[in-house]
Amino acid sequence: MSDIGGQIADIRRELGDKLLILGHHYQRSSVLGHCDEKGDSLALARLAGLNKTAEKIVFCGVKFMAESADVLSGSNQTVFIPDPMAGCPMAQMADAESMSRAREFLQAGGDHAYGLAGDWLPVVYVNSTAEIKAACGEWGGSTCTSSNSAKVFEWVFGQGKKVFFLPDEHLGWNTGADLGVPDDEIRLYDPRFENGGLDADDLAVARIIVWKGFCLVHQRFVVEHVEHVRHERPEAKIIVHPESPKEVVRICDAHGSTAQIIEYVEAVADGSTIVIGTEVNLVERLAEEHKGRVEILALSPSVCANMAKINENNLLDVLKTFPAESEVHVDVAVAENSRLALERMLAAT
Repeated sequence: MSDIGGQIADIRRELGDKLLILGHHYQRSSVLGHCDEKGDSLALARLAGLNKTAEKIVFCGVKFMAESADVLSGSNQTVFIPDPMAGCPMAQMADAESMSRAREFLQAGGDHAYGLAGDWLPVVYVNSTAEIKAACGEWGGSTCTSSNSAKVFEWVFGQGKKVFFLPDEHLGWNTGADLGVPDDEIRLYDPRFENGGLDADDLAVARIIVWKGFCLVHQRFVVEHVEHVRHERPEAKIIVHPESPKEVVRICDAHGSTAQIIEYVEAVADGSTIVIGTEVNLVERLAEEHKGRVEILALSPSVCANMAKINENNLLDVLKTFPAESEVHVDVAVAENSRLALERMLAAT
């Protein structure tokens, strides 16, 4: 163990259960080795809400994840992030003001020819800001993760409502397809245009409207990557994350959340070749963990630059002094409505 690693271990032993370190699967192995728990967004959201003993929660992930931990944690707990600049570009692709304008349009039914207030409920991906989650909660909607998006969509449909999904168009579109919703009943809302580029006729036929946004990591996967693997390694099975474009997802063997990708790899027969389209740190770690049993390759190396901002050095820096600038605090009013959206997700799934 490095000197830095040793110092981190010493602090963890000293603080015991008063400290909880959470790590997302996209983190480097060197960071995850110091985490009490690792997981995808859904698992970590649950853990943050369930833990009652830790006075300090250190989140090794990106900012929106730490915000969710703050919303779900107790008043006696403080959440920290090793690098406050570890944001999420996709989360910044939707803002509360633009969402409010979209709500007015959707509830008015475009030109009032179709639709009544209440026809639509928002489903907000957890990869979003606290303000967006709060707007969703106030509207009566729910958050979701890539693990449970289908269940949350069904929760909306079960109320006789339509889904307004943001901020990731690809997850929204792929979830709809998984539920059998045809492409012609899904519309894209682009906030750069008036009314998102839609009209009343679009609202009349759509069961799902998806916000124009995307993940930089998974947007990079293209059809040509899949075709190359099919040509060079025809025996391989290809699985991608549903944040990938729909044309990629539809020609792969499987798709699933981070946790579902891990489960897929664990379940395949010995001697299999698996090509994975997701963040490369996870792919490389799975390849190492299953070395000699399964061959695992990256569809194309794709790195989350913001996840990479977290490292052993700034993790140690936080643990030494727990500086105020590393604290994550969500405004009380925002947190209240964000909690509604997050708790609806947890209840629905």
